[in-house]
Amino acid sequence: MARPPLDVAEVFRRYGAAYRDAHVLTGAQRRVMRAIEACRTAVLGGHLERCDACGHERPAYDSCRNRHCPKCQALARARWLAARQAELLDTELCARPRNVVFQSRGSDSGGQARREHDITG
Repeated sequence: MARPPLDVAEVFRRYGAAYRDAHVLTGAQRRVMRAIEACRTAVLGGHLERCDACGHERPAYDSCRNRHCPKCQALARARWLAARQAELLDTELCARPRNVVFQSRGSDSGGQARREHDITG
């Protein structure tokens, strides 16, 4: 899957300061924004990864580990989705009823009244 052109951290880095100046945020909200802005950048530090075959090096920056950060929670989200998919029933088609007829005793009519309800929404 290709990376999107912008992610939340990039949007925060570009527009976060102006947004914080224009809006009232709690201290916790400001800390989350700053953590996401700094996530996987040189601000948090990192190390060099080196390929054993060719010797190519690239920086690998540390993550913020904030529970609100989409980058840091991607693995947890993937695990959660996999667990939910494992719970799904193995079916190809699930028919849903269009209308259900309810039988009720109407006190005003003295007999049985028939009502039809569309439950599909």
